Amino acid sequence: MADSQTVQIEGIGAVLLERSTRARRIIITVRPGRGVRVAVPRRTSFKSALEFVRVKKSWIKKHLARIQQYEKQKKDFSEIFLAIDKIAARKKIIGRLNELARQHGFTYNKVSIRNQRTRWGSCSGKRNISLNMKLVALPQELSDYVILHELVHTRIHNHSQKFWKELDKYVENGKAKAAGLIEYGLGIL
Repeated sequence: MADSQTVQIEGIGAVLLERSTRARRIIITVRPGRGVRVAVPRRTSFKSALEFVRVKKSWIKKHLARIQQYEKQKKDFSEIFLAIDKIAARKKIIGRLNELARQHGFTYNKVSIRNQRTRWGSCSGKRNISLNMKLVALPQELSDYVILHELVHTRIHNHSQKFWKELDKYVENGKAKAAGLIEYGLGIL
């Protein structure tokens, strides 16, 4: 029995069927850059898995369309960022960080502004804040959300319920704003 097999399905394209010792049922995943993958349990034939994929064809197409839209938005955002003056961006972000910290009574140790690929910001246990230079291309409310998120981490170093309650004192509907960041291509805080 083969461990994997790639098949072409009209309207979807390449679909990777992979044998999985951990899967208890057929699992379809659609990921950016990876395409469609189907985890097939040991006792299920590839033929049965392929039939399942055909039944779920409209679901797969819907998710492939979402990924295509996400990739387009991410590309558009990357092009906008190329036009940003990096020195001006640093100055603007640090200025806004200081303004929000002063306004809400936060203190931090150091700040670094970098061109990060996977994170909007982070805060170390020593209260050092790192922010992504791309914040200047975000709408002001999302940029402020990221900055305040990291400032709250200077007091609470995790994402516990206590953290979210504290953040809600400074940002209205914080979890929704976190979800809003996803459309700009980076999701991790």
